[in-house]
Formats: sequence, structure tokens, C-alpha cells
Amino acid sequence: GTLLSLMQIQNRLYSMSLLPLRKARGMGICEASLASNYTQTSEFADLDWENLGFGLVQTDYMYTAKCGPDGNFDKGGMVPFGPIEMNPASGENAMRMQTGAERMCMPAPPVEQFVDAVKQTVLANKRWVPPTGKGSLYIRPLLVGSGAVLGLAPAPEYTFIIFSSPVGNYFKEGLAPINLIVEDKFHRATPGGTGGVKTIGNYASVLMAQKIAKEKGYSDVLYLDAVEKKYLEEVSSCNIFVVKGNVISTPAIKGTILPGITRKSIIDVALTKGFQVEERLVSVDELLDADEVFCTGTAVVVSPVGSITYQGKRIEYAGNQGVGAVSRQLYTSLTSLQMGQVEDPMGWTVQLN
Repeated sequence: GTLLSLMQIQNRLYSMSLLPLRKARGMGICEASLASNYTQTSEFADLDWENLGFGLVQTDYMYTAKCGPDGNFDKGGMVPFGPIEMNPASGENAMRMQTGAERMCMPAPPVEQFVDAVKQTVLANKRWVPPTGKGSLYIRPLLVGSGAVLGLAPAPEYTFIIFSSPVGNYFKEGLAPINLIVEDKFHRATPGGTGGVKTIGNYASVLMAQKIAKEKGYSDVLYLDAVEKKYLEEVSSCNIFVVKGNVISTPAIKGTILPGITRKSIIDVALTKGFQVEERLVSVDELLDADEVFCTGTAVVVSPVGSITYQGKRIEYAGNQGVGAVSRQLYTSLTSLQMGQVEDPMGWTVQLN
């Protein structure tokens, strides 16, 4: 069989990611039958793996399943990767599965179906899994309101899709320090909104501030809370961690921050390494005397922060080649688990046959 660890496919299960895989253990969920016909070819796809960037590369197949007014998804299956046919009156809402589906008034596929669909997609696109060390297979699940609707209402039909793409590093710096700017005018999310669920609107809201920041030479934007405007929330698509001594602090999940699976994985790994982890309100002032700052996310895994600029003041964080010792230790520990290089006491790796 093929052992696909969290890093070989980088566990790119963007929505429920690790959660359904953990739940699936012991359930005997191992169908992936529809993809079995595609597993005979073990050769790599014809791609320049040495120069793999972080962008869409069209693979061979994608998974689709439909859900009608009864709220139940059909069995679904693999289809050639390509455009999605939709009624022009469709109520579109692409998002990352179950965690936000209820909040968005959308049905979600059962955990068993989700996990099996991921397995089918990986097996059907096996030749697009990058060679070890060259990148990862990014898996993107979508839940789309595909039924026709004109007014403001939930769609009468939904389509569940999973596609994949081989990718390189999200930040061009790789495991190298990124430079952030604190945004105190634009806000990513507000209390009572949808900032804590995986809906496409959370990403649309960061594009303007991100565009301005990148034009000024910054890698990305660090957002503050929309009420007090003094507590850290998250980077455009990453969670944020602040290190001081043996204590690692990260903003608590309170409805405006995405509960990232990589965030949770790093917390679990840090605890096994003897660090004290605090999930709480983290003031922007704590950046001034932090030893290290790093980001986590499905795409970036762990990304050390080299500098943060706030109200015109630049705070720099030194380390070995700009990478702090804690950031490097946690990155190495997590990716070693994900790539199957060490024993997996967490039970996070999944065997695909």
C-alpha cells in the first residue's frame, strides 16, 4: 500500500483536515473503492518537481457528490478534473465542510463519506504526489450551494467537491522568516460574524489589506480584534503564536479566529515537548518583548516571523538564520511525524491501500 502521512499530502484536508481522520480510526473506513482503478500507475506525473511553486496544478480527477432538498448526499465518485457546470442562479458558497456548514445553513457530508472521498481523490491522483522533499499534494474540499435561487435563502441543492494539486511552499521564503505588518484599520472578522468558520468570505475580506501590505514589501498582514483593537487575532490565512521563555501563547478561539488543525497539531506537539501553552487574549504589546513569533496553517505548516511592524515601529526577532529555536523544533517535530520519519504516537497517519 501507499503510506500517506500528514506531510506527504501535507494533510491538505483544508476543512476538517485531521478531525475526520482521527474520528475515522477504528471505524473500518477504508472503501476508496471507486479510486482503485487509478492506482496501477505509480510513476510520477510529468512535472518540474524541482521548481514547484504554490499554485494550482491540474491533476487527473476530482470527487463530486450532490445533496438535494432532503439533506442527504448521494454516494458520489471520481470525475475528470474540469469546470463545474452550475445554474447561473446558483447560490454559491464555497467553504470548508462541517465546522462551518451549520453556521452557513448548509448540509455537510457524513464524516465517513468525507474521509472516503479524500482517500479516493488521493489514490486517483497518486502520480501527482510530489517526490519526498519536493512538495506536497494539497487537497481542497469545497461545499458549494449549486441549486438555483434568486432571493436571500439557503440553496435547494449542494455539491460536495474534492480536488487536489501538487504545491511547493506557500510563502516563497519557505522555512525562512516572513515580515508582517499589524493592520489596525481593516478587520478580518467581528464578534457574531463568521470569522470562526471556513467560509470564503473570510478570505475575501483580507485581500485589500494584504494587497497594500505586499506592495510595501511585507509578506502578510497580522490582524487585531475589531472591538478593543489591541489583541492579536490571526494572519490572513494563518494562526499566530508568541514565544516567551518556555511559554507559547496563542489567541483563544472565541468566534472570530479560525480553529486551525495545524494550530491544534502544534499545540499538541508543543505539550509533548514540555512547553507550556496558553490559549488566551494576547495583547499586541506582547510582541515587543517576545523571544519568537511564528504562524501556523495547513499551507504554511510553521512559518517563523522575522519582523513585525506596528504603527511605524519594526520589531525584529533573531534566530539561527532568522528561524527561532522553538519554531524550528516544532516544525521539525511536526513534519517528521507527517512524513513518517518517526514513530507516530498521535495516531495521525493514515494507510491507503
